[in-house]
Amino acid sequence: MYCCAVLDAFSRRIVGWSIDSKVDATLVVNALDRAIRNRRPPAGGIVQADHGTHFTSWVFGEKVRSSGLLPSFGSFAEGLDSAMMESFRSFMQTELLDREKWKTRVEPANAIVDYIEISHDGQRRH
Repeated sequence: MYCCAVLDAFSRRIVGWSIDSKVDATLVVNALDRAIRNRRPPAGGIVQADHGTHFTSWVFGEKVRSSGLLPSFGSFAEGLDSAMMESFRSFMQTELLDREKWKTRVEPANAIVDYIEISHDGQRRH
């Protein structure tokens, strides 16, 4: 199971997310699409992503550009480019995923949705 999340650097909230059984361009496009619907960013906003094939895919780049946003991929081996997202993933791993033994894939998927929408964005001070 894979989770892709879009973090708004200004508010530090997760504004879009997607969960799927495989990591591909569809996973990241769905997360970005949800973020765009939720946030309605103005033209010229920047989408920071890493150099993974799903983020450098034609369909992801086309989604970014057709939404009036600008893609940014940062530098290779530059940890500060994705520090906020890595911090979120680390907290989710230690506060949620490592604390239970999951019987099905649906259980952690539901828990991740609750974590994002209630614990991380609703309760955590940003």
